[in-house]
Amino acid sequence: MEHSQQFDASLTNEDLAPVAQSDRKWGTWNYAALWISMSLCIPTYLLAGSLIKGGMNWWEAIITILVGNIVVLIPMILNGHAGAKYGIPFPVLARVSFGTKGANIPAMLRAIVACGWFGIQTWIGGDSIYKMLVLWIPSLGTLPQIFPDSFGLETGPAICFFLFWLLNMYVIYLGVDSIKKLLVFKAFFLPIAALALLYWAISSVGSLGEILNQTSSFANSTDFFAFFFPALTGVVGFWATVSLNITDFTRYAVNQKAQIRGQIIGLPPSMAIFSFISIVVTLSTTILYKTTIWDPMELSMHFQSKMLISLVMIAIAISTLATNIAANIISPANDFSNLSPKKINFRTGGYITGLIGILIFPWKLIADPNGYIFTWLIAYSSLLGPIGGIMIADYFFIRKKNLIEVDLYKHDGAYSYKNGFNVAAIIALLVGILPNVPGFLLQIKVIDATAFPAWINHLYHYAWFVGFAVSAIAYYLLMKKKSN
Repeated sequence: MEHSQQFDASLTNEDLAPVAQSDRKWGTWNYAALWISMSLCIPTYLLAGSLIKGGMNWWEAIITILVGNIVVLIPMILNGHAGAKYGIPFPVLARVSFGTKGANIPAMLRAIVACGWFGIQTWIGGDSIYKMLVLWIPSLGTLPQIFPDSFGLETGPAICFFLFWLLNMYVIYLGVDSIKKLLVFKAFFLPIAALALLYWAISSVGSLGEILNQTSSFANSTDFFAFFFPALTGVVGFWATVSLNITDFTRYAVNQKAQIRGQIIGLPPSMAIFSFISIVVTLSTTILYKTTIWDPMELSMHFQSKMLISLVMIAIAISTLATNIAANIISPANDFSNLSPKKINFRTGGYITGLIGILIFPWKLIADPNGYIFTWLIAYSSLLGPIGGIMIADYFFIRKKNLIEVDLYKHDGAYSYKNGFNVAAIIALLVGILPNVPGFLLQIKVIDATAFPAWINHLYHYAWFVGFAVSAIAYYLLMKKKSN
């Protein structure tokens, strides 16, 4: 590797080193396929379904999802530029603005969110196994309660969750290559399953028109926008993680056009199409069952055939396993590796991710749409928006896209700042997070609505946007002041 002899050993390993130009082979359709694959997952279905459950009609939900994904596409492409130009992963790019040691701050915030997603996906997979097994072994649903009520966790689902968690850990032990066949299965199965579900919804109700004819439940525009803006922030937050670590993928791009075109082709359209299917199916449940069912696993329990339900649940478990390893292990493994490149490899990073994924109580996060959008998606977007703002302000407006590659891997280079930390980035990060703290504390009921003025509480509904803008401006001003 060019320059590798000049790299400090404590700042590099095989996963963190720049990708050689000869090894950058991903073209436009590789990136389009990546996004199509990542978009077709159960959390996407839940995201779209939660908008319907929250009161939107079909076109309001689609517009919200489309606008949100166009918004998040912008930082996705901008952050992806450095990956395609220099072949570096996210933790290394973060060194430019945060410092060689300070980069662990955004890397760890990003990793913790990935751990959360890992937990949510693992819960979905375990829950699908439970719903299948309880059909054949009813006693599994009546096991004595062993967890405190505050856990919100029944014994049967808990057992299946931990079994599925162990399966994930075993796949991590085997290595990433073991997941390739499951990814191929997912790529073929999920589109077919989604279309089959769409057919079932339309044929069961009688016509697509009748399904789409349902009105929203908002009494007026004030009520609508009170839900729309937090929902939009939640949609942006859905991919806020990848908008930071997109360099983990674009570092393999043959050129800039490949990553830009591929992401434009792959992200908004695939999210909109798969979300439309979820929206139609969720709306159909209101007509068929007189209640809005936003969870596909809960919906499948209304089917008559136990064998059919079992096949659906097995398929969900396998596709969830494939998504989990691909989307929620590779990135945090790199992030944890950045903490100590000599000691932490992919496998160790994967185990750390798995452990934290349990500790965040994922079953509580997706128990209802409010928890999913207002607590989980918005809360972590308030952390990741500021990081994105700082990185983009630094790369495009401070550095003008010019980096000193060797110094990214040196403790005494241009990005070492003071003892490896760029104080300007840390201050800007805190300044960007601060406006959203009151709203978050109100959301989790730590404070009441009178503790802060209403307008401050409402900033939380725009958490990603507020954090991104405030941190970007603060960082730019601090860096300019430092250079003068």
